[in-house]
Amino acid sequence: MKDSPANSPDQGTLPEKNGEHPYGDAGQLILLVLFLVIWVGDSFFMRSSTILADYVPLFPRLIILGLALSAAWALIKSGHAVVSHGERPTAVMATGAFQYVRHPLYLGCVLFYFGLACATASLWSLALLVGIFLFYNYIAGYEEKLLEARFGESYKAYKEKTGKWLPKMWWNGSGVESQGFKSIGARGALYSRSSLYP
Repeated sequence: MKDSPANSPDQGTLPEKNGEHPYGDAGQLILLVLFLVIWVGDSFFMRSSTILADYVPLFPRLIILGLALSAAWALIKSGHAVVSHGERPTAVMATGAFQYVRHPLYLGCVLFYFGLACATASLWSLALLVGIFLFYNYIAGYEEKLLEARFGESYKAYKEKTGKWLPKMWWNGSGVESQGFKSIGARGALYSRSSLYP
C-alpha cells in the first residue's frame, strides 16, 4: 500500500514501507554491523575503552548480560506477532509485550546491544548505543505518526496508557501500578493485573 500525502507523517517526503520507516531495515542492519565491529574490535583486540573491566568484576557484568539478553529475547519473541504474519494487524496491538511498551522489538534490540556493551565494559560500544537508541527513537516516532493516521483515536488512547520505551507507572494510593502489573503493600510484591481484576 502506497502512502498518500494525507497519511504521510512528513507530508509525502518519505513513502511508507508497510507501516515502517522506509530506511528502518537498512539502518538497523548498518548499525548492527557497525556495533559488532566496534564491540569486537574494542572488547577483544584494541581494548582502548574497556578500562572499567579492571574495576567491575566479570560476574556482575555477566549477570547484566544475562538479564539484558533474556529481556531482549522475551520482548522480541512476544512483539514478533506483529511482523511474523504476512499481513499487518487491522487493529491496535495491545497484547503481549505491546501492553507494556509500544516498541518491544526495538527495545529488545537496544537491550541486546546494552548487554553486550556491559559484558565487556566497552565504553565505545556504550557511546555508539546512544546513537543507536536515537535512531530507534526516530523511526519509532515516524511509525507512530503512521499508526495515528491509520488507527486514529484508538492509537492515541493506547499511547496515553502505554509507555514508548518503559511501562507507564503511577501511584494509586495503595502502591505503584503500571500497565499490566500492580505493586501492593510494603513488601512491594508484583501481581498480575489479570489475577487482581477479572
